[in-house]
Amino acid sequence: MDVYKKLAELKLTLPSLTPPVGMFVPGRPFGDKLVYFSGMGPEMRDGKFLYLGKVGKDVDLDYGVAAARSVGMTMLAQMHACLGDLNHVRRIVKVLGFVNCTPEFAKQPAVMNGYSGLMLEVFGPDVGAHARSAIGAGSLPGNIPVEVEMLVEVV
Repeated sequence: MDVYKKLAELKLTLPSLTPPVGMFVPGRPFGDKLVYFSGMGPEMRDGKFLYLGKVGKDVDLDYGVAAARSVGMTMLAQMHACLGDLNHVRRIVKVLGFVNCTPEFAKQPAVMNGYSGLMLEVFGPDVGAHARSAIGAGSLPGNIPVEVEMLVEVV
């Protein structure tokens, strides 16, 4: 399966990326076949995040799911930028999601389904199914609702 054909079929366009604001690299290969991707936030337009807010206070579960899917789009764009071709992804190994939420909010896994669902849609179950953790956070940079980091195996 060609990932770019699948993106076109799903009517998805990779977003533009902004340079990192910190002293880190967005993706770092290690070993022969693994690439670790730093935490990414939602898509940006005109220098502003498309999704903001604390889940359970400012925004609801559905908004959090949409924000997580948007983070997935950012990650796909970052993977494309770092790998040169999304078809080099052999397997998504591990996803770690942080949800900016109130202490009472306990549906972090449901929020992260927005991200995981996108990876399954784009890559299919053989490549896109992954191990995952979903963690509640008291705050995230820029008040974004979701941040995700990921480990992938490449060919």
